[in-house]
Formats: sequence, C-alpha cells, structure tokens
Amino acid sequence: MDALAARGITKAFPGVIALDRVSLAVRPGKIHCIIGENGAGKTTLIKIVTGIYPVDEGEVFIEGKKADFYNKKDREYFNKIAYVPQELDLFNEMSVAENIFMPYKKNGVKLIVNKKDLQEKAWLWIERFKIAADPRVLVKNISVSDRQLVQIARSMTNTDAKILILDEPTTSLTNAEISRLFVVLRELKAQGKAIVFISHKLEEVFAIGDELTILRNGIRVTGAEVKDVDIPWVISQMVGSGVNQKETYKSEKATNEVLMEVKGLYGEKFDNIDFTLHKGEILGFSGLVGSGRTEIMQAILGYLPVWSGEVYVEGKRWKFGSTTRAVAGGFMYMPEERKNHGILPYLSVKKNITISLINKIKRAFLIAKKEETRLTEEVIKAYEIKSASHDQHIRFLSGGNQQKVIIGRAMFARPKILVFDEPTKGIDVSSKIEIYKLMKRLAEEEQIGVILISSEMEEVLRCSNRIITVYFGRKAGEFSAPFDRTKIMNAIMGIQGAV
Repeated sequence: MDALAARGITKAFPGVIALDRVSLAVRPGKIHCIIGENGAGKTTLIKIVTGIYPVDEGEVFIEGKKADFYNKKDREYFNKIAYVPQELDLFNEMSVAENIFMPYKKNGVKLIVNKKDLQEKAWLWIERFKIAADPRVLVKNISVSDRQLVQIARSMTNTDAKILILDEPTTSLTNAEISRLFVVLRELKAQGKAIVFISHKLEEVFAIGDELTILRNGIRVTGAEVKDVDIPWVISQMVGSGVNQKETYKSEKATNEVLMEVKGLYGEKFDNIDFTLHKGEILGFSGLVGSGRTEIMQAILGYLPVWSGEVYVEGKRWKFGSTTRAVAGGFMYMPEERKNHGILPYLSVKKNITISLINKIKRAFLIAKKEETRLTEEVIKAYEIKSASHDQHIRFLSGGNQQKVIIGRAMFARPKILVFDEPTKGIDVSSKIEIYKLMKRLAEEEQIGVILISSEMEEVLRCSNRIITVYFGRKAGEFSAPFDRTKIMNAIMGIQGAV
C-alpha cells in the first residue's frame, strides 16, 4: 500500500493551470524525488497533498484512506504528514527549543510548558543535526543555515508522522550539514518512513533518491527509478531539450579599468579585506556559508558597520553607513533571502517593479498609471519575465522570474556595481542559465562590475572572470581563469599553501 497517493490532481489559479491531472505514488521506506523547473507545479502539488490547498479535481490518499480537504473528519489524515516548506517558517521571537516542538500538541508536549524540560529535550535534536545554537537562544539570533536545520528538526518531532516532505531543504546548508541531513533521512527510510524530497540540485537527487517524478508545466512527464537514469536524461525530460552543462558565462568584455578598490576593510565578521573590481567583469566570491562573504558586501552597502579600511569607487573615497547613499552612488545589492528581503510578496508584479520609481511616476499626490504601466511593460519585455498579468501577486511567480523582477527594478537606479548574493538559490536548471546570461549581458553591454557570491562551485567557475575565496572572514586566495579547481577548494577550506 502506498503511504501517499495523489490521483488526477488538477489545480488552477487566475490565468494559469498549475497542475493538470497529475498523479503521484510514494511508498513506505522509499525516498521519492519530485523534479521540475520553477513553475512546473512541484510546490502546488505538495501543498495539495498536505491539505494546504483544496483541489479542483482529483483525490488524495494517505495510507490508503481518502483525505478530503473539505471534510473536517478527514483533516486528521493530513497530520500523518510532516512538511518542511521551502521558505523559512519559524517563530523568530521564540527560542530554538520552543520552535523545535511547535505545535506542542502534535509533538506530545503538554500545553503547560516546562521550559527547562523543553530545553533538555531539544538538546537531542540539536546534537543530532549539530545545530550551532543553544536551545534558549531566540531563533532570530541564529544563522540562516541553523534556522533551516531547526525547521527540519521540528518536522521530525511530529509523533504521528508517517510521511516526511522536504521542499528544497538544502538551499542554505553547507556540504557538511547536507551530509548530516542525508544520514538522518536514511535512518528514517530504514524505519519505514515515506520521504518526498524536492530539490533543484540533481546531484542530491542521485545521492539520496530511490524514485523520481518529473513535472513540466503542470503535467507529469514521467517517473523512474533513480538507479536507471542519469542527469542528462533528467534534464532533457525537465526542459524538453538538452542543456549544455559545460557552457560558461564569463564576461568577454572585462577591462583593466578599476571600478572599485577595497583596502584593509575590517568589520564584525571579516578582517583586512583587499580586492579590486574592474569594469565589465564578473568577480566571484566563494567560501563556506558563514565565511563572511555576504557581510563584506553588506558593510560596503552601509547595512553593517565598518570598523576600519577604505573603499574607492571610480577613484572617489566611499562613505560608509548609509544604504540610501550607497544606492545613489551606484552600489546595488541583491540579497540571498529573495522572498524575505528582495520582494514584496503580497503586492503585484507592477508594484514590485515600480516601488523604487515613485518620484518618477508621481504627479502631485497621485501615481501616473499610464507611466507606471509603461515602465512595467518595459522591464517585463527587457528581462523576459513570465507572468499571467501585471497585477498578479509576485509571490505566485517562479523563483527565476522573481529574480528577474529584482534585477529589472535595480537597473532603474543606473548601478555601477551589482552584487548578486546566491542569485540562483531555489532556481531550476534552465532559469539558472537565464540568470547567468543576464549577468553576462549586464557586464558586457552596460560595463557594470558584477560581484557573484555563491556557495555552488560550478556556478562560480562557469561565470567568473576572477575568483576571490574567503575563509573565516579573511581573504584566502585570488584566482584568474583558467581556474585550478583543487587550489580554489583548498583555499575555501582554509588549507595552507592553497594560493
């Protein structure tokens, strides 16, 4: 008997059919991977089988019993599913221990909570996942990767759960943390749990998966045993044609003209940072999560303090401490946490594009609607943004299209420097290629200096003209193409003699 089955699932949203008669079967003791491009319908399908969305057509069965979204008596069946959503969904003002066991009723914790007892129980999960946090600490004060681990741990404390669903669980995790997660998943598999694993990282699918289902444009294309297929076959099924995985996207028009020079920069999480950025180049920043890469850029932006050091942009000394001044000076930073810090999810695509252009489209105290629409259409056309309409909420767009909206909006500020922090996090293979091409185009045609921060080694190698490595807040190496992968990896890991 299948632990989880979906039969003929159809779901439509305004302007788009998200799922068209999709079926899925997940067996106990198996890890079933769901693969597809952004917008293929993966997350919609998961939200239906977990009872978050009602179906338009079709049926969901949990351990052989039909689970009707509209029947209150059937809601208990959905409690057999533990779900880890793609976006972080924690209580920031509550402790690590409290978050691990929320909601208390599902996890066997009494409603009158003994905090000391709760903290002691939390240590078991903290040690199991090696979360670098005390159970008493507020979640808002721990790292993004530790929050992700807390969210995964919370799903596993559900005492009723027979099925575990993880939607892009590794996007913020280091390789070591991913390895620990996979150990736990294999333990759960051995215990007979059914596991659904969604990831854009195909190497993870082949490392952990038993079975796979491929979706494309809301339709189930095919399914297979993981051992019977390979990555090129999967990609061809996902996108409908082959994708050249060896193509590079380095700027062909990088110059020797220094656009930005950083000298002896010190801050809370970085020491003595020196580097230059040239006009028209893509400069990669590579290092482990928490190495200080992001903090360096956020300090130049004015979001974090700088203790000492100097930055020069086009030969002029940079003034720290104001994000508004930094943007006006041509420094644009696109954050890693796109959904939390890059978009306004409950506003339309149009509003997200024009939010930074209020002064250009304002007439007295009113917004010039025609001008707002014209600018929106200009961005949508220039960056090939796929949206049902201008008025569609941006949260319904795929990750790749959300990223294009952010880039298009940023370009209205006439930037000299664009910082992409994990720009393809949670984005599928073909959408990644679109972002790479877009970075290359901006560097070459606009002569913008692009800084690419990424945890994906392949991404940095394929897109960068030069690579800076960072290890525990210090510059560990600088490399020019053609790159020596081994030396770069050694520098990232802090191995002596890497440079």
